[in-house]
Amino acid sequence: MNRILLIDDDDNLGPPLAAYFQRFELQLVHANRPSLGLAQLQANAFDAAILDVMLPEMDGFELCRTIRKTSDIPIVMLTARGDVMDRVVGLELGADDYLPKPFEPRELVARLQTVLRRRKPVAVPTPSAPTPAEPELRFEGLRIDPVRRSVQRLGDEVELTGTEYELLLLLAREPGKVFNRDDILNQLRGHEADLYTRAVDIVVSRLRKKLEPLDAIKTLRNAGYALALRPVTP
Repeated sequence: MNRILLIDDDDNLGPPLAAYFQRFELQLVHANRPSLGLAQLQANAFDAAILDVMLPEMDGFELCRTIRKTSDIPIVMLTARGDVMDRVVGLELGADDYLPKPFEPRELVARLQTVLRRRKPVAVPTPSAPTPAEPELRFEGLRIDPVRRSVQRLGDEVELTGTEYELLLLLAREPGKVFNRDDILNQLRGHEADLYTRAVDIVVSRLRKKLEPLDAIKTLRNAGYALALRPVTP
């Protein structure tokens, strides 16, 4: 059962949400203060976190920034009023998804299931499950292992969020092919709800910084993005 940490100062939100999550084999732990949530993350293993933007002690943006210093756990942010700038800032700081308040619990579950699927490693084939694993993708200065969901840049391991990894894998599977923003959004999000193209630009910008000094992603004006690295034959 996946363990989810909710950091929200509304004490009335945790219990009913936890009961609802159990229907989908999700165990919810509620912390009503950022300090308590950070302590929970240090002491226990969680598969994803839900952060409210409006919090005491520090806001959800600062909390997201703090978590990202030490963890690549998938993060879904709850943004007040569904404000676009709230979503943009959250994504820039490393959140994987967002949901405006008030929200439907079923949609929150759907968003969590999406980010959890992105993070789940590909199973290694066994005699009873002979499905072949996707081979390692190698480029000049970059290696991507889809089985372990690991990325090496110039020999060093790179920590990516689930969304950043899926974007890189999407581009790397067809190097040189130009993906427009709508294509990327549809393939990464898996649904059409509440999408906006600015989110792609933010994730691309974050990914570029993490892959430096490699000039890995090429922008084609008014067209989209492509992986600019040359494949290396094993």
